[in-house]
Amino acid sequence: MKLYRQLLLPAISIFLGFTFFGAGMGKLFAAHQYIGWIGPVWLIERLEEYQLGFYAKFIAFSQVVIGYLLLTLRFRLVGGIMMIPLILNILMVTISQNWKGTPFVLGFLLLLNLLILLPYRHFLGPLLNEEITSTTPTKAIARSTQGHWVWLSGMALQLAAIGVSYHEIKLSFILSALGILLSFLSFRVDRGQSQVRPKPTLS
Repeated sequence: MKLYRQLLLPAISIFLGFTFFGAGMGKLFAAHQYIGWIGPVWLIERLEEYQLGFYAKFIAFSQVVIGYLLLTLRFRLVGGIMMIPLILNILMVTISQNWKGTPFVLGFLLLLNLLILLPYRHFLGPLLNEEITSTTPTKAIARSTQGHWVWLSGMALQLAAIGVSYHEIKLSFILSALGILLSFLSFRVDRGQSQVRPKPTLS
C-alpha cells in the first residue's frame, strides 16, 4: 500500500488529470491546438447543432478544472469526487450520440478514478453518515493558504492561456506550462510555511 500511495497513485492521478485537462483545453483552445490524446475536440461544434453548445463548453471547462485538480496533485480527493459526475455526463453524451467504443474508454477511466479514491475511503464516510469522522493519522504536510494562492495562480494562467491562444498560440502554451509548474511549486510553499510556524510549547 505504501508503494501504491507514493508512486502508483500519483502516476494514475497525473495520467487521468492530463487526460481530461488536455481534452478540455483542446476543445477550448484556438483551432483545437492543445496537446491531448482523447477527444473529440470538435464536441462543442457538434452539440451546437442541437442547441447544446453552451452545455458542451461547460463540460470542457469542467474537464479543464477537474483534470487540473488531479494533474497537479494538490486537490486529488476533491478532483476524484468531482470526476465521477463529469465522466457520467460525458458517458451519457457518447451513448446518446451512438459513439462506438468511447463508452468502454470512459469506463476504464472511471475505474482509474475509483482507484484514486480508494486510499481516501476513510474520508468518504462523512458523505454517507455525518457522525463518522476520520481518525486516520497522517504525516502529510498541512496545506497552507499561501500554497493555495500559488496553486490558484497556476489555474488562472490556464484560463488565461485559452483566451491568449486565439491571438498568439506559442505564448498560450508558455502560459499553460508556467501555470502547471507554478501549481506544483505550491507544495514547496507549503513546506516553507510549515517550517516558519511556531512549534507548540507545553505549559
